Amino acid sequence: MNELPPVAPPAGAGRPRRKRTDEIVDAIKRMIVEHGLGPGDRLPQERELLTQFSASKGTVREALKALEVQGLISVRTGPGGGAFIERMSEGRAMSLLSNFLFAKNLSIANIYEMRKVLEPQLAASATPHIDAAGLQRLETIITIYDHEPADAAERWNQRMAELDFHGVVAEYSDNPILAFTCRFLQRLLKDLTVAQDIYVQPEPVLRASGIRHQRDLIAAMRDRNPAAAAAILAAHMGEAEQHMLSLQAKLVDRFLIEDVAQAPRRKRRA
Repeated sequence: MNELPPVAPPAGAGRPRRKRTDEIVDAIKRMIVEHGLGPGDRLPQERELLTQFSASKGTVREALKALEVQGLISVRTGPGGGAFIERMSEGRAMSLLSNFLFAKNLSIANIYEMRKVLEPQLAASATPHIDAAGLQRLETIITIYDHEPADAAERWNQRMAELDFHGVVAEYSDNPILAFTCRFLQRLLKDLTVAQDIYVQPEPVLRASGIRHQRDLIAAMRDRNPAAAAAILAAHMGEAEQHMLSLQAKLVDRFLIEDVAQAPRRKRRA
């Protein structure tokens, strides 16, 4: 690989002093973008980075380690080793964000507060771009949950497919940040313990209403009507939020009743 010209650090006038390691991390990220480096490409050797950034070996290695933890590079040792650009998958990015939010006590209300705002915009942004194959995928997904489940396993698969419907819509958005955020919120719902507890319950779901909204959405997208698509998704998200919160309240009440019923037995055993 040809030697890369040095990348000058950004002007720091008026900015608070940052750790030198963080400055080098940002400079390497700019280097990757400005030189069009992709997965498998190698960064300059360590000695070149030392010279380029006028930094100590420990500082440069700390910066490379930070980039490796972020999943942007991998550092290989031995002959032919070095720091290589990695492909950051969407799944890995979501896992990192999920880990960050793990101890934040997320709730169903938190997630739907975001979904109600973003998913109508997502539908509007996808409407001009979705093709016949995409619309057919949406129709096919609906067939997974347009009937009563035969057992608990099918019930779970139906709930996951309902979220996957929205993931397909996200694929056709021309806004990658919006699409990623909506898919991440859908994943959070799949991973959220209280939501999982709801999904496995044999409670009635708003199947007919939800499918009506989704088929109306498909029709609006087929007609290339972003405003109608947004309005349909707004109604759908509002209804879904109320339904999920209602099921959550029922689940809490059930747990409380069971706990009260078991209390005398626990007292006798004590």
